[in-house]
Amino acid sequence: MRDTPGWTHERLGRARLYACVDSRAQHGDLAEFLDEILQGGVDIVQLRDKSVSVADELAALAVVRQRCLEHGALWAVNDRVDIALVAGAPIVHLGQSDMPVEVARHLLGPDVVIGRSTHSVQQAWQAAHDPEIDYFAVGPVWPTPTKPGRPGIGLDVVAAVAEAEWSQHKPWFAIGGVDSETVGDVVGAGASRVVVVRAVTQAASPAQAAQELRTAVAPAAADTAGMSRLDGADIADSALTASAGAVLGGQKNPPESVRAGDAR
Repeated sequence: MRDTPGWTHERLGRARLYACVDSRAQHGDLAEFLDEILQGGVDIVQLRDKSVSVADELAALAVVRQRCLEHGALWAVNDRVDIALVAGAPIVHLGQSDMPVEVARHLLGPDVVIGRSTHSVQQAWQAAHDPEIDYFAVGPVWPTPTKPGRPGIGLDVVAAVAEAEWSQHKPWFAIGGVDSETVGDVVGAGASRVVVVRAVTQAASPAQAAQELRTAVAPAAADTAGMSRLDGADIADSALTASAGAVLGGQKNPPESVRAGDAR
């Protein structure tokens, strides 16, 4: 049954294409736009529009929820745990400077999916090991106007995360500058899931753009990917043999071979 915790986690495991969109207030076509990208293969839609009022965001989220349920996709709230609670969102995505994950989990309860932005191998490791985080995003791979002033982390970091054994236990997405021209490089670095923004919001044909991106990512998808909310001890045990390094005991940094991917 859709829109239940069990279905949400199962659907997250199958997700490959995640789109962040605004409320389309200037276009007045949010429902139609969502239908296009969802038909094209988008698995998760996150509403990210800090220019609108809370009332307008809730109204837009009602449209997002309806269209995503109609298409069998997931939907997410960006940053705001309070809005997620009011809207009944199945997913909340938190940045590094947003509400602490443990506080968000306490407020949201055990069933809501929590995503986390990460900008280095070390942050990705921490997200992979946090039992309260269900998925994480790695980026921005390239500089992007949606995050002005934040440098791109580069494909080396994506490759380091992809090669790490610990990254196989939760879904993770490459984000930042991913479009039809760069998605092949991201997939080549080892990512099997991507987040896109302008690649669909500014496309002449959002449906076609989504379909092309979904097709590009699909070959990289592994049948066993998508485990989430593993027991922290299980993940820690598996990390003992991780080639990309681990943060064990009092050690707070990955090994030198992995830190090289962060030094950009």
